[in-house]
Formats: sequence, C-alpha cells, structure tokens
Amino acid sequence: MSDIDLQRRNFLKTSVGAAAVAIAPGVLLFDMAHGNPQALSGKVRWGMLIDTAQCKPGCNDCVTACNTENGLSGETKSTDSQWIRKIEIKDISSGRELSLPMMCQHCENPPCVDVCPTTASFKRADGIVLVDKHRCIGCRYCMMACPYKARSFVHEPLSDQNPDVPRGKGTVESCTLCVHRIDQGGQPACAEACANKAILFGDLNNPESEIAQKVRTVATTQVRADLRLNPGVRYQGL
Repeated sequence: MSDIDLQRRNFLKTSVGAAAVAIAPGVLLFDMAHGNPQALSGKVRWGMLIDTAQCKPGCNDCVTACNTENGLSGETKSTDSQWIRKIEIKDISSGRELSLPMMCQHCENPPCVDVCPTTASFKRADGIVLVDKHRCIGCRYCMMACPYKARSFVHEPLSDQNPDVPRGKGTVESCTLCVHRIDQGGQPACAEACANKAILFGDLNNPESEIAQKVRTVATTQVRADLRLNPGVRYQGL
C-alpha cells in the first residue's frame, strides 16, 4: 500500500467519520469550499438538454471551455482526465452522422454512488453527482460501474489548479456541471461557451424553466435508458 493510500485511510478513520455526523452529505467539500452558496433543495434538479442538430462536427468549444475552467490538460492519453468528450456516431442503415458531447450524466440513480466503499461518490440534493476528494481512496470501483465511461483517475501530481475546483493525484474525478459556478448563480462553462447554443442548462423540475418546457415539447433521449438511471443529461435528435 502506498503512502498516499495510508494517509487517506488514516484521515478517514480520524476525521471524516466525525465530520459526516455534523455536516450534511455534499456540504463537507463543496459548500465550504465555495463560501456560502444557496441552500441545496430537492425541489431543484439541475440538468442539460443537448440538441444534436446544433452540435457541429469538428467543433470542440465545449471541451476547450471545460478544460480551461477546470484546469485539465486537454490531452487525450489514457492517463489524462477528460470530463467531457465529443463522440461521433453513425447510423449504418441511413448513413446519418451525429457529433455530440458526452460527460457524466448526473443520474438520479447513479451506479458510481452505489459501489463507492467510502461514500466519496455522492449525489447532492439538487441532482449533481460529485466526488469528495477527502474521502476518495482511488479504488476506481466507480469508474468500472459508470456505463458512460465518464470518470477519470488522476495519475500525476497537479499544479496551477483552479482553487474552486479541488483535484488531487490518486483520486477519481468527472464532470461536476461546474458546481462552483452553479452555486454562485451561473451556468456550466460548456453551455456558456457553445456558440451554436446546442447545450441548454437549467432546472428540470421547474415547469417554467426553458429546459423543462423544451423537454415537454420535443422528443428527447436518455442514453442507456434501459438501465433506468434517469440521467439529468438529455439529448434531442439522437
């Protein structure tokens, strides 16, 4: 066992258990790190609707924005973190081709949370699925459980990090929906950067929100709907 693993296990024994009693799940890392965000509520469910007709092949604005915002290298080696990636799909029968962004789907029933032995993977009351770096021991069970291949493992030491986006060697990470922006009333960097307005962000539970109205009026698809995970990311025209 490495020194890093031993330090994490000792920290879990002495600190996290006591902290979890006093602090609600999800508050320990992200709420305290961001000052005093609005109180979390189960009445809100943040999500995205991605219009594949507006997502243009060769455009990587969302990927670039994510990398810049969260301090990712932008490299695509197996050891580099990718929180959002563009995938190209083709219908063999019709020849129709689509380009679409794929990231953590922020499931209502996230399998990554189910398999995590330390509760490092958790879902906030507002539907955002996150990883608490204080609790992650790098076992990578969540990476194996995720059907979207949305999680990455940090292999190397990190530098020049965004202080609002805590990362660390030996831990697992994935798209956070730019929770640090949301908690301050903003939107994810990918949605803001998309010149084609292919990414619509908002509250799926608010019937008056643009995204909720759109989901009610157009046909949308959940990737791997057969798994009944109820993702917070939906696709139009898929």
